[in-house]
Amino acid sequence: MKTIGLIGGMSWESSLVYYRLINERVKEKLGGFHSCKSVMYSVDFAEIEELQHQENWKKLGELMIDAARKVEAGGADFIVICTNTMHKLAEVIEENTSIPLLHIADATAEHSKKQGIQRVGLLGTRFTMEQDFYKERLKEKHGIEVIIPEENEREIVHQVIYQELVKGIIRESSREAYLKVIDHLAVRGAQGIILGCTEIPLLIRQKDCSVKVFDTTTLHAQYAVETALA
Repeated sequence: MKTIGLIGGMSWESSLVYYRLINERVKEKLGGFHSCKSVMYSVDFAEIEELQHQENWKKLGELMIDAARKVEAGGADFIVICTNTMHKLAEVIEENTSIPLLHIADATAEHSKKQGIQRVGLLGTRFTMEQDFYKERLKEKHGIEVIIPEENEREIVHQVIYQELVKGIIRESSREAYLKVIDHLAVRGAQGIILGCTEIPLLIRQKDCSVKVFDTTTLHAQYAVETALA
């Protein structure tokens, strides 16, 4: 079994889910008392969140490189960033470490293609929805068309993430607001919805939606286990 290197703390709420899902998957695959071999370096999200909203990606890159090098030094065989947004810095991390990085968009895209879905709606932070690092990877590498919510809808999605979900706050009113955004994306042609923030599955589940949703946290965790056990 390879050792999984986890960069967590963005937020710790979703990193906790990653750790649980990975260990559950290993136990499911191997049985008995098996659990994952892993190393996690967890950042202070208060510092990350402030730099994100300052759009200080240079400093964020330095922090992520430092975290990646620490999990590599701890014996990790590959890197898993336990968040969608910070995959904006995936290439920077790859350039400054010597072990592979498992990209969350690749894990999601492979599952989407298996479902025969080529046009998706994308929910996430404003950075993930509006910038190209996620959408372009889906389009250029996997041939998946991406639709994002309207501007006012993006603001709702973003604020719920930072004001509620990363703090562990789950509100029914926010679930209803998200479901309206999802319904609108489906009307606009989305065949499936990528929950492109690792906290969104804390709020939205498949049972809530009539359209197919892709839980990126679960898909990424499963991808990590498949790689570890390959």
